[in-house]
Amino acid sequence: MTTAGDLVSITGRTTDTTGRFLVTARTNHFVSDARTGPAEAVQAGELLLSSLASCSLGNIQLHALERDSGLTGARADISYLRDRQDPTRYEYLRLDLLLHGVTQEEAETLAGLFAGSCPIYNTLRRGGTVELAVRAGTPEPVTPAA
Repeated sequence: MTTAGDLVSITGRTTDTTGRFLVTARTNHFVSDARTGPAEAVQAGELLLSSLASCSLGNIQLHALERDSGLTGARADISYLRDRQDPTRYEYLRLDLLLHGVTQEEAETLAGLFAGSCPIYNTLRRGGTVELAVRAGTPEPVTPAA
């Protein structure tokens, strides 16, 4: 579990298939495709939405347990619309939460607790700092198969 001040990183690498990437997070590996790639694996924008879904559901579940609110389940439906005028950005992100086993008032409280504490949501909502660094390197040697 990460806490405030922890540095978290992942690694992504190209594969022999154009538009397909291998992503590594800790000891977990998965394939991702560019939207112009094979379109079989999850794409970058979907990963962004997935991270927001995971953070929202985990955050709400934790707050519900702490409050003994009676939450019996939750669903996050998250979408984006790519900006027609500026395709380098999303016109909006939309997060729809359905919380089971609680009143509307408690659902709104849990959503507020999520919105007040989720770093993914708040970075997206506020527009956080993004740094870009690049360097050239030599190709990594290919290890022959045994």
